[in-house]
Amino acid sequence: MTKTPKDKSPTEQGLRKGLTSYGDKDFSLFLRKAFIKGAGYTNSALDRPVIGIINTGSSYNPCHGNMPQLIEAVKRGVMLAGGLPMDFPTISIHESFASPTSMYLRNLMSMDTEEMLRAQPMDAVVMIGGCDKTVPAQLMGAASAGLPAIQLITGSMLTGSHHSERVGACTDCRRYWGKFRAGEIDAIEKDEVNEKLVASVGTCSVMGTASTMACIAEALGMTVPGGASPPAVTADRIRIAEETGARAVQMAKDGFTIDKILTADAFENAMRVLLAIGGSTNGIVHLAAIAGRMGLEIDLNALDHMGNETPVLLDLKPSGDHYMENFHDAGGMTTLLRELKPLLKLNAMTVTGRTLGEEIDAGPPSFKQDVVRPFDKPIYPRGSIAVLHGNLAPGGAIIKQSAANEKLMEHEGRAVVFENAEDLANRIDSPDLDVTTEDILVLKNIGPKGAPGMPEAGYIPIPMKLARAGVKDMVRISDGRMSGTAYGTIVLHVTPESAVGGPLAYVQSGDRIRLSVKKREISLLISDEELAKRAKENPVVVPSAERGYKKLFLDTVTQADQGVDFDFLRAPNIIGKVPGKK
Repeated sequence: MTKTPKDKSPTEQGLRKGLTSYGDKDFSLFLRKAFIKGAGYTNSALDRPVIGIINTGSSYNPCHGNMPQLIEAVKRGVMLAGGLPMDFPTISIHESFASPTSMYLRNLMSMDTEEMLRAQPMDAVVMIGGCDKTVPAQLMGAASAGLPAIQLITGSMLTGSHHSERVGACTDCRRYWGKFRAGEIDAIEKDEVNEKLVASVGTCSVMGTASTMACIAEALGMTVPGGASPPAVTADRIRIAEETGARAVQMAKDGFTIDKILTADAFENAMRVLLAIGGSTNGIVHLAAIAGRMGLEIDLNALDHMGNETPVLLDLKPSGDHYMENFHDAGGMTTLLRELKPLLKLNAMTVTGRTLGEEIDAGPPSFKQDVVRPFDKPIYPRGSIAVLHGNLAPGGAIIKQSAANEKLMEHEGRAVVFENAEDLANRIDSPDLDVTTEDILVLKNIGPKGAPGMPEAGYIPIPMKLARAGVKDMVRISDGRMSGTAYGTIVLHVTPESAVGGPLAYVQSGDRIRLSVKKREISLLISDEELAKRAKENPVVVPSAERGYKKLFLDTVTQADQGVDFDFLRAPNIIGKVPGKK
């Protein structure tokens, strides 16, 4: 039996919510009904709970290519449950089609989502998203708006085949591009594989940011059980959509608002899952942003400690070998959560009105499979992400240790510095570049303000002459991000970023840098006096803009540890940290 918390129902529901201000509420409702009746609605339909459905379909967004089918199924679920479905558009962002980077537009999408939820009459909302920044933007906007809200993931793409090898976006995209740069495949084969990597609409089929955020959304309790894993073009995904619509109606009737779900315990569960799935490092930034909307801060040091007791259990690329459709066939998140159960906050509430623990117990029984490993036989013994500190990153930096080279995680080398993305592009493939396999590549000015937008340029390519000599990995350091589909010994999110005067700004080619994942250290091996001298002699000019969204972004964006959100969008009061004290 459902145990949905019973809240006092709001006095204004359905079309009576948020009336346009004409100075006469009755006239406002009269006018609203007159216009909507022009679309053929009856009074009987208009008296039902109104369920908004966010439509992020776009010809620029193949990750959301199944949007028409999902909306149809959600509407069916809403109507079967006695609600009135109303779909409406918001911004749609695709990772590969947004310039300069999708992260630059995530906060704008969150604002669009929040304001449309506030402006239009709805008793609950179904948010449909999948591509990397869309799910976090929707969760951020809904968290601020405070309505009953439920997330529907668009789902992953199917895998393809190239020369009898199974391939899928986008770890294999990067792998084959690396082969092309190294001269291992020619332009003809490069073009052939380009047509096989994305076999259908849907999000990347590996544990990139899209899959990470799908799993995190379910771990937060924001999807119906099983909502993370069904591929986009399957009947399972359509059934999830129908169930989501029906559940949204009950949430509306119960006044079951999002703050009942996005609690400190829910965020702690999401952090556990992030570590156990070998999730994208982007997941940390997005979790910090969503938590910030609820007045909570992610404790990065505590996240690191959690990693010591949370092994990587999901055998999925880039940390493992499988794809999202295999995860779904293995039972999806229910299978994973059952293995993590001793570490989870089982009393955290979900959109079903039941606790996470109740949903795990109600899930289908376990069966033999090889995608989710037993807790005592993990794919990697520690959490996928480690948090680093040192004089190079006073505010912290991160490394995805489960996708790194074990031999390079304890390394000291000479810095080869690139001042910005343009400098990198101009010199990385030069045969005259002074670089060896033991060096450490450093890229500056790709942080939140520096780029702007903190692009996924942290996956610095191996210099051409080394790639063609067979080098597959080097230590790389930046204040930017890396796609969750990528792999390598790469230090990211160096905070403060170089563009605002962080120590990274003053690294020079030839400096020695020490990386010790074991000691959680990232250090520039110069004296404090020398670092201060360089800062005084070369003061940083913080990026600015004269007008428009770019000005808003540069004036208000926070650093990576606060989610790269706009400072004015965060909750006015921070009420605690996640995880809290035991």
